This record gives sequence, C-alpha cells and structure tokens, in this order.
Amino acid sequence: MQDLTPMEIVKELDRYIIGQDKAKKAVAIALRNRIRRQRLAEELREEVSPKNIIMIGPTGVGKTEIARRLSNLANVPFLKIEATKFTEVGYVGRDVESMVRDLAAMTVNLVKQDAMKKIEKEAMDMAEEKIMDILLPLPKTKKKKKSDEEGEDNAAQEMEKIQNSREKLRKKLKQGQLENRMIEIDTKDASMPMFEIFAGSGMEGLDMGLSDALSTMLPQKVKKRKVSIVEARRILINEESQKLIDMEDILKDAISRIENQGIIFLDELDKVVSTGSRTGGPDVSREGVQRDLLPIVEGTTVTTRYGPVRTNHILFIAAGTFHDAKPADMISELQGRFPVRVELSSLVREDFIQILTEPRNAIIKQYVALLGTEGVDLQFQEDAIYEIASLASIVNENTEDIGARRLHTIMEKVVENISFETPPRTGTVIIDAEYVRSMLNEIIKDKDLSRYIL
Repeated sequence: MQDLTPMEIVKELDRYIIGQDKAKKAVAIALRNRIRRQRLAEELREEVSPKNIIMIGPTGVGKTEIARRLSNLANVPFLKIEATKFTEVGYVGRDVESMVRDLAAMTVNLVKQDAMKKIEKEAMDMAEEKIMDILLPLPKTKKKKKSDEEGEDNAAQEMEKIQNSREKLRKKLKQGQLENRMIEIDTKDASMPMFEIFAGSGMEGLDMGLSDALSTMLPQKVKKRKVSIVEARRILINEESQKLIDMEDILKDAISRIENQGIIFLDELDKVVSTGSRTGGPDVSREGVQRDLLPIVEGTTVTTRYGPVRTNHILFIAAGTFHDAKPADMISELQGRFPVRVELSSLVREDFIQILTEPRNAIIKQYVALLGTEGVDLQFQEDAIYEIASLASIVNENTEDIGARRLHTIMEKVVENISFETPPRTGTVIIDAEYVRSMLNEIIKDKDLSRYIL
C-alpha cells in the first residue's frame, strides 16, 4: 500500500467500479495523504487533519462500493454505518459514539486474528503435544532412591520403547490417519451467569464491559469433553494461541491503527438533514444527530472497552442522495468538516453494458459461474447484453432511479426459468436479445406492472 500512487489506486478501483472518476480521484488523494502524513515529523503530523469527503449521487451508482473497495485495498480499519441508526442523545436509539466503539471492536478482532496467524505454527505444535499426551502419556518420573538404582536400566529401556511408540503415533497423527478417533480433553467453560442490563443511550458497551470484569473475577470451570481429534486440535490450538498472544500489545496496536488509519463510511447522511419543510415527527432529532456527529468528526476522545480512542485523524467519508436536502442544509459547523465534495453521475446505457461485463465481479460473470457449477454453459450474446442495459436504463428513467441495482432485478428475471430448470437441465444455453425481450417485454410495456416487478 505504501507504494501505490493515487493513479494506481484509481486503476485498482477501476477493476470493480465503472465511471465515477471524480469520486475515485478524491478518495485516492485522501488515502495517499494518509501515507504522506505518516512520513511527516511528529509535531507537524499531529496538525495535519484528514480532508473528509461527501459523495453526492443517486442510489446504486457506486458510492458504497468505492469506500468498501478502498478499505480492502488499503487493508485499514473500516466501518460502514447508516446515519439513520443514530438519534440525538436523550432519545431511544444508538448514540453517535457507538460507531467508534464498533470500529474498535472490529479492529481489535482483526489485529488479534493477525497475531494468532503469526504464532499458529507454535500453537499447533503445542496442541499436537497435548494430543500426544492424551493418546500415549509419558510415565511420571519418580525421585531417585538408592534402592531403585538397580532398575534404572529397565526404566530407561521402557522409556525408549514408549518414545519409539510415540514417534510412530505422531507420524500417523501428522499424516491424518487418526482424525476421527475420539479422545477426552479438558476445556474451559466459557458460560457466564445470566444477567441483563437495559442500557440507556451511550451505554451500549456497559453489558460487555461487565461481562469482561466478571470473567476475570470468577474462577473458570474446567469440564471434560469427548471430541474427535480434528475438533480437539481446533480447540487446543485456540487455547494455546490465547496463551501465546499479548493482549496488551494487540490493544495498543489496534487503537493506533484506528487513530491513524481508520475510515468510517457514513451512509444516508442526507436523511439526518432537515430542509425545514417538515415539522415534528421523524425530523425531531435530525439536527440533534448532526450536533452529536460534529465533535466526533471534528476530533474528540471516545471511551471504548479497549481504551480511549481519539477520532482526530479518522477519515470520514459521507454519502447520500441529497434529493430533498442539500449539503448546504447541514448545520454550518458540520459542513466545514467535510471540505471535499464530489458528485456522482447517474448511470446510462453504456455504463450498464460495462458493469455487466468488465469488472472482476461483473454480474454476467457471476451468473455464468453460478450455473456452471451444475453443468450449464450460459452464454450471453452481445445483443442480449445491449438489450439488458437498454431495458435497465428505460426502467430507471420511467420509475425510480436505483442505478446498477436495477441490473440485478432484470438479470434475475432473465435467468429465472433457466435457474429453476437446473438441474436436471445441463449443456449450453444461449441468451440473445430475443430471449431477453420474451422474458421482459410484457413487464416493460405495462408501467404499473414494471413498478412492482422491476
């Protein structure tokens, strides 16, 4: 990631997302600026804040996909959340700080998994040794006595025999010949006393924090379980890994990653922006949510169960259709915290043709692969692809514009009969423009029907 230039980042995004060059350019610059910031002197590094982005455009044009692919590319802590989940403090619902707590929980888990991968070999060896001790335990050594000296040679010979037997058994274990054999192992009972907390706003993590506290205070019970060697290996590797990793280092690393590399994608931001045309009802806490968002985006410290997290350098990417409201309708302080604004264009027929065929995860490639698993060679002719793209464009114009999501609806209708008849249907199936029209023309002509079905 350190070597990717903004142009190369855009090229990577082009493999999955058609068009929307302005948005790709904006996020590529934002991501590269994070790498540049890490190379600054410490005093200046603290002063450089991320340039948060608002992506404005109709649904289904790639806003969420851009942010998701960006996070996968950068391999950084990433959280996607809808702004509509939040309510103003004092109302029933989630408070805005919960998104930082969610990001912290997710990142700690990812860092922990990375740490466990690094010590996987060591944990596997320790687990294997435990399984060997269960299958063929070594005899307990006794303290030497003068009277026992005569039998030392016999004991050494006996030990050598057991060691040879263990090596033969270990070889079988490594070759997977004993996988289904049942053994009895000791496992820690993870069950906790039953309790429930009705946490108010801002206290979602209280019940989990109390669970953690109780788990350290109460003694853990050990119970015996009879499992196959496959299952025993999995359980014991997990237990040994937990002993080998240092949770203090993991938490420190996770919080550092969140504070310096974290990205929060705030979807449906326009839904918490009031135009002033409505009164009461669902608008009652919209401005309150914006006020609560402001300190998080501006930079504050949020207390999580893993420790305090500073949000000063988390990159916020917001998105919304902004049909009824405009970014200018947001409270002025929040507007100032999103200096970069990019507009995503509506998709046209040519875009749909590219979306159907070009990306690595193109819709047609998905259907061909799915039905290929059951012996159907699905072949789409060029005129069929053109027809599907044209129909998607027409339906989007005549009804609600839902962007590329319309293609999923139309494609599902086109391959409906083929999917239903497979199996036993196998062999080559050719889909041309005439077949597409036969499946969709009646629905397209009837506007009322197309509103329900497409």
